[in-house]
Amino acid sequence: NLNNELAKIENYTRNKKKIQLDDIVKLTNLADNYSVSELVDCCLSKNKKKTIHILNENNYSLEDCIIIIRTFLVKSKRLLVLTKNFDKIKNVNSVILQYKPPIFWKDKELIKIQIQSWSYLKVESLIYKINEIELLIKKNSNSAVNILSDFILEQSDKANN
Repeated sequence: NLNNELAKIENYTRNKKKIQLDDIVKLTNLADNYSVSELVDCCLSKNKKKTIHILNENNYSLEDCIIIIRTFLVKSKRLLVLTKNFDKIKNVNSVILQYKPPIFWKDKELIKIQIQSWSYLKVESLIYKINEIELLIKKNSNSAVNILSDFILEQSDKANN
C-alpha cells in the first residue's frame, strides 16, 4: 500500500517541481471514496470486514468523529422505529415500505440486513451508547478517533448482537 501511495506521489510530481502538503493529502487520503454514511451502514449491518477496511482507508479528524457519531444517531433512530415495527408486523418488506420518509430503493437491501441484525432493545441500548460516546469524544478530543473506532468495531461485531 505504501509503495502504491509513493508511486502516486511520484507520478504527480513528474510535471511539477513543487508539491504542497494539501496535494499529498488529496493523493493519499481515500476518504472521498467512502462516505460517513457508508461507514455507519456497514457497521449497523454487522459487516465487520468492510467496516475495518473503511476505517483503515480514511484519515478522520475530530470534526469527522462528530459527524460520524451524529450520523450513527440518526440512522440508529431510524433503525429503532424499523425494528419496533418489525416486532409487530414480522415482515421486513412491509416494514420498509411503510416507513416514512420512504427508504431509497438502493438502501432497501442494506436496511433489511440491519433490521435482521438488531433487536429493538439492542438498538435502544445502542442509542444510549452513542450519546455516551459523543460526550466522551467531546471531552477527550485528543483520543476521539480511537474512542470512535473502538466503538464502531465493537458494534460491527456479529457476536455483539
